[in-house]
Amino acid sequence: QVQPVESGGGLVQPGGSLRLSCAVTGNIRSIYSMAWYRQAPGKQRELVATIVSGGSTSYADSVKGRFTNSRNNANNTVYLQMNSLKPEDTATYYCNGFMTTMERRSAMDYWGKGTLVTVSS
Repeated sequence: QVQPVESGGGLVQPGGSLRLSCAVTGNIRSIYSMAWYRQAPGKQRELVATIVSGGSTSYADSVKGRFTNSRNNANNTVYLQMNSLKPEDTATYYCNGFMTTMERRSAMDYWGKGTLVTVSS
C-alpha cells in the first residue's frame, strides 16, 4: 500500500528554520507530482508548494523566498526547507503525491497524515 509519511515538524521560534521530509513507501509505478499543503486551526487546507516530475517547483505567495521544495527521486522523498518562519506558518503540514502504483495504473492522490509545525516564542 502506497503511503506518504511526513516527518520533521516541531516547535521553532520566529525567524527559525525547519526541514520537513516526506517519504513515499509502497509499490510505486510513477510519481507525477508531489505537493505540500497546510491547515491551520479553524482554516481551510491550502497549497504551499508543488514539485513535478521534471523538477519544476511552484509556491504560494505567502512562502515564496522563504520555503524551498526539493526532491530525491532515488528514494521517493521530497523535502520542504522552511526558513524565516513566522507565527502564521503554524499549521499541520500534509504531503500529497499524485502517482500510479503497481496495483493501480490510473493516477490518484495519496495523502500523508501530517506533521505539526508550531512557530512561537
